[in-house]
Amino acid sequence: MMANLVTSLCCVVLAAVVVAYAQRRSQLVARNQYERRGSDVTMQCGSLESDASVSWKVNGTDIEAQHQLNGPKLILTQVDLDHNGLYSCFQNPHGERRDTIFLHIGIPPQEPKVTCRSNTYPKGFYCSWHLTHPTYIPSSFEVDVQHNQRSLDVQKDPVHKNRCHVQFPEVFSSSPYKVNVTAVNALGKASTTLSFEESTIVKPDPPEGVTATPIRSKPRKLEVSWRSPATWPDIDTFPLKYFLRYRPLIQERWQHVELSDSTSHTITDAYAGKEYIIQLAAKDTEIGTWSDWSVAVHATPWIEDPLPITTTTELDLKSEIKTSPIPSSKAPQKAGPPVGRAARVVTFFSPLLLGMMLLFI
Repeated sequence: MMANLVTSLCCVVLAAVVVAYAQRRSQLVARNQYERRGSDVTMQCGSLESDASVSWKVNGTDIEAQHQLNGPKLILTQVDLDHNGLYSCFQNPHGERRDTIFLHIGIPPQEPKVTCRSNTYPKGFYCSWHLTHPTYIPSSFEVDVQHNQRSLDVQKDPVHKNRCHVQFPEVFSSSPYKVNVTAVNALGKASTTLSFEESTIVKPDPPEGVTATPIRSKPRKLEVSWRSPATWPDIDTFPLKYFLRYRPLIQERWQHVELSDSTSHTITDAYAGKEYIIQLAAKDTEIGTWSDWSVAVHATPWIEDPLPITTTTELDLKSEIKTSPIPSSKAPQKAGPPVGRAARVVTFFSPLLLGMMLLFI
């Protein structure tokens, strides 16, 4: 009997310790309190009676004097974002901490903006959404998709948190789809419903691998080629058409060419020697809208290599070298007969000199 009494007493003591520990832990672990921006806020210090005397701290600092105290309650007026923080209350006179509150100031969400698009037609479509105004506190989204009064399976995107994917239950359906997105946070909720037919949301991704190359000896041509977007699942059954635009880099006006299902085109009216900017868009041949433009590529038509340029100085030098050959150094040059006036003077004085020589003999 004594053993049972001891066992019971131990159980009672253990239960009291557990309760005390739980209470102590609840005082140490902060609880969240969400309040609307611009409102008056009251925070209660645990479960203390109305006549309890307490003091408050926010983020470890004493509360400013302009805040109101009403027993165990702290009243904040016209709260704003700078009131966010960790509030702790302490019971007087020993200063034992009795509660900890994490105050979050925010606003309820407004209606989210929702868009849906099929870039993988006819497999499915995706919807994305965002809030046009910040709420300053965490918000989540609930998505419901209906078709023919039946809810469809919604898959959250693994990368984009505000996006989901839905498979088409059938193709060529004339029944509209209804997508409802509800934004929810601790202060409220708001919803947006979008209704559409499948043909109106088909929009491929832009063409890929766009290249533009000059054609040898064709100074006004550029050869442009591209691939259909990899996300388009069945190009044979659901072919795409393309829209090509191009312009010289120095001009603002585009030239346009719409093409059927070809993935190449030769530009024949380019300005010789001018750099061009080139882009493409894609669209299903029957339904939907044009894709965004592809990444711009730049190219310049073929330019003929210029001939080597010979300067006037070089021509003159070559001419001088040809008309003034260097004489040989092997033997002196034999003088030729005198010419001109010197020859006539020598001829005139020759008889006179001969006569004088004969007198002296």
